[in-house]
Amino acid sequence: MAPRVVLVGGPDARAAAPELKAAGIEVTVLGPDAPEQLRAADAQGVRYVLVHVGGDDQQPGGSYERAHHRVALEAVPSLAARLRPRERPLVTCLAFAYQNGLPDDATWLVDVRFLDNPYWVPELRHLTGTHPRVAGFVLGQPAARELLDRLESSLRWVLPLYQRDHLTVAFGCTGGRHRSVVLAAEMARRLGEVDGLDVEFVARDAAG
Repeated sequence: MAPRVVLVGGPDARAAAPELKAAGIEVTVLGPDAPEQLRAADAQGVRYVLVHVGGDDQQPGGSYERAHHRVALEAVPSLAARLRPRERPLVTCLAFAYQNGLPDDATWLVDVRFLDNPYWVPELRHLTGTHPRVAGFVLGQPAARELLDRLESSLRWVLPLYQRDHLTVAFGCTGGRHRSVVLAAEMARRLGEVDGLDVEFVARDAAG
């Protein structure tokens, strides 16, 4: 895929720029007039990823308010690895716990707390969604299978339309160890069959 422009704002933007550039990313550092720069880029139809590095800039329409990614300076190397230009788009199927907060960079957010929870089954409670017994419990629910089927159909249609190198489909449940893990892993398996995509599965809170 062609490199995307990365606009970087915030108090630590200039310090972060060299790390991003070293990863082969085309970077433009926003100045004090960031809101005006962003409006101009939008008017010109520029496709960009907006990164805010550091604390809140307190600017209406500024980089903090509109950022796709808000990170501290020490997190820039990890972000650079994810934003580096790719030959094929990467889709991350992420499992997370609502009790630990929403993921910052979710493209699609899927709440799966309506499903029956394996936590309340004593013999399953200590296991995670990567265990076959937990997967069987969750995927044995008709609502889980229908959700996956409907979502897979939508994602297969919409993912090629995104002009981004990395997208995240985030599945959330209460503790991030059972339902979300099963559905994220199953969706990663399904999307792994789609030509032209790289797919990864991440269970953010499963060890908690």
